[in-house]
Amino acid sequence: MSKHITPSRRTVLLGTAALAALPRRALAAAPEPAAGLQPYASYWYPDSLPDGSPGAGIVWRSLRSWTPEGDADLPFNRATVPLAARFTPPPANATARAGQARVSALVSFAPTSGNPAQGSATADFYALTHWAYLDELVFWGGSSGEGLILAPNAPVVDAAHRNGVPVLGTVFLPPAAYGGRLSWTRELVRRGPDGGFPLADQLIRVARAYGFDGWFLNAETGGGDARLGADTRDFVAHLRARGEGLRVTWYDAMTVTGDISWQNELNDRNAPFFEASDSMFLNFNWDRSGLVSSARRAEERERGRYELWAGVDVEANGWDTRVDWDAVVPPDGPHVTSYGFYRPEWTWKSLPAAARTPADFHARDDRFWSGHALDPAAPDSGGWRPPAASVADRSTLTALPFATSFNTGHGPGWYERGTRLSDSAWNHLGLQDRLPGRRWVIRTTGARPTVGFDFADAWRGGGSLLVTGGLTAPAAVELFPARLPLSAATVMELAHRSDDGSAAVRVELALEVAAARGGPSRLVHLPAGTLRAGGRGWTTAAVRVGRALRERAGGTILSLGVRLVAPDGGTVRWRLGGLAVRDAAPAPPGRPGTPTVTASRPGADGTVALRLAWTAPVRSPGSVRHYELHQLLPGGGRRFLGGTCGHAYYVAALRRAAGEAATRVEVRAVDELYASSAPASVTFRW
Repeated sequence: MSKHITPSRRTVLLGTAALAALPRRALAAAPEPAAGLQPYASYWYPDSLPDGSPGAGIVWRSLRSWTPEGDADLPFNRATVPLAARFTPPPANATARAGQARVSALVSFAPTSGNPAQGSATADFYALTHWAYLDELVFWGGSSGEGLILAPNAPVVDAAHRNGVPVLGTVFLPPAAYGGRLSWTRELVRRGPDGGFPLADQLIRVARAYGFDGWFLNAETGGGDARLGADTRDFVAHLRARGEGLRVTWYDAMTVTGDISWQNELNDRNAPFFEASDSMFLNFNWDRSGLVSSARRAEERERGRYELWAGVDVEANGWDTRVDWDAVVPPDGPHVTSYGFYRPEWTWKSLPAAARTPADFHARDDRFWSGHALDPAAPDSGGWRPPAASVADRSTLTALPFATSFNTGHGPGWYERGTRLSDSAWNHLGLQDRLPGRRWVIRTTGARPTVGFDFADAWRGGGSLLVTGGLTAPAAVELFPARLPLSAATVMELAHRSDDGSAAVRVELALEVAAARGGPSRLVHLPAGTLRAGGRGWTTAAVRVGRALRERAGGTILSLGVRLVAPDGGTVRWRLGGLAVRDAAPAPPGRPGTPTVTASRPGADGTVALRLAWTAPVRSPGSVRHYELHQLLPGGGRRFLGGTCGHAYYVAALRRAAGEAATRVEVRAVDELYASSAPASVTFRW
């Protein structure tokens, strides 16, 4: 299968045309900032390094010599959000099936080298949000000129874990034609004096230290023999056995004879690798009979057929990719296998630069996952079969408190309680909220409004949910399937507004609620206020759901949504900036430990770059969701600098305000309802 290479992205590839041979100048990352303190996502070679010198911005490292203690960037790369449990609600349509095919995705969020550890100062970023359909995310990358082993950075892992999706790092051993060396494969699987595999143990140490969930193994360097094949198989088994709780996915390239031969199915030549791992990603040239036999072979080995990912390469053509969907997810019988997308960031990367705004990207990404009609309840059929048409979505809404501000993890500015605290563009997936997975299920007998993420205004974070259109009948927008406990004290809060020029809009909460002792669920609509025409800024409302549904106390909220009515007719432009469900309002989190400046360096433009570190609150009434950093301005105002789920942060450019002699930086702990702690502060003297 031929593939198109984009040198500026330094892509790496699977299959018969793996990584393209890129000139050294194409491998160079963007220059480091003047401060030279920017932490990046980590990458390594197994042991020996290439000949010569690395390109600009590239650091050659050996995995064999890595230690957590010697990794200065580890505090910035360590993920801290635990992997959330998920449940499968009843599917939104009649064709999606629970307990059958799932989706894996191999995503290159940024180049192998020069990938910032904690986001960057641009909103132009692949902010993946469709976690509900994913069962596994592979942090994809690697090249012979940069490094072959990639550890996912913390923002990606934290966002995925918040939505119950495990994340795998990548081990990529490229073909010799593209710079691969068989010696690197041999180094990786070399046995130690005890017969074990030291570098498998190192991979386990890295995953534990960084907080991600396992490894995707892709060995494509030819020239091996049966001995190498056996050692590699034993290496995979060792990695899986010793890395208890970690996942191992094997890519269909090397066979048991040690040669490279893509089988495109599960057969005797690659089955030992499948048996040693948790799942296998089949190369892209599969066919119907091969998938059927693969499913049968998996079950004969007492493994699940859905532990096989049938590769679907969407890097070049996205939703115009020709796929024999009926071979994988037939509509009239059990699904045959799961499937894996290779490079779904096509939805972002293929946009013209002038149209690559966050709103344009999300509208395009929603089409990829939900279908052209943007209605998972009735996904359109055609050449492209979106995941919503076949795969049952999942949800992590099982406990209180729950809150979202519809923050997608990037934006042109930062807002808190409707006030813009930064005009700087940003991205950081670790700050992403839990977002509606079904985009967009709308119940109405009239005209269907348009629903999407918008970035012109926000209650909190970088954006909000915008509903526009003429409401000729009430329109209910389903937002979240849930399994949330309902008590007499349960309250729902929302922050919303109508834009200038909007007609008046009456807002109701739309809930499906089950009784405590079983029986049929009940759909209820509870008034949440009417916003007058013309826009009046943000309004907050608290609805005492438990009091209104006393007869259902002790039951369960099964779905959350809103119903909108235009009482006087006209076109509505209504924003939802925040939605929360809680019982008693918890006390705010405790103050973090006093931050310290661990390193600093001035920039050429009068700014300074800082590395900051702090500790978690010693005592806190509730859990900490993340931390936010602000610069205290003369006169008492604050400027948002960034946020992270960990305990270290890199400030790329702290700017002096009004000739001050010293600048105070404050760190606050933020809980699940976005309540902030008292600040802990550090002063930087200019």
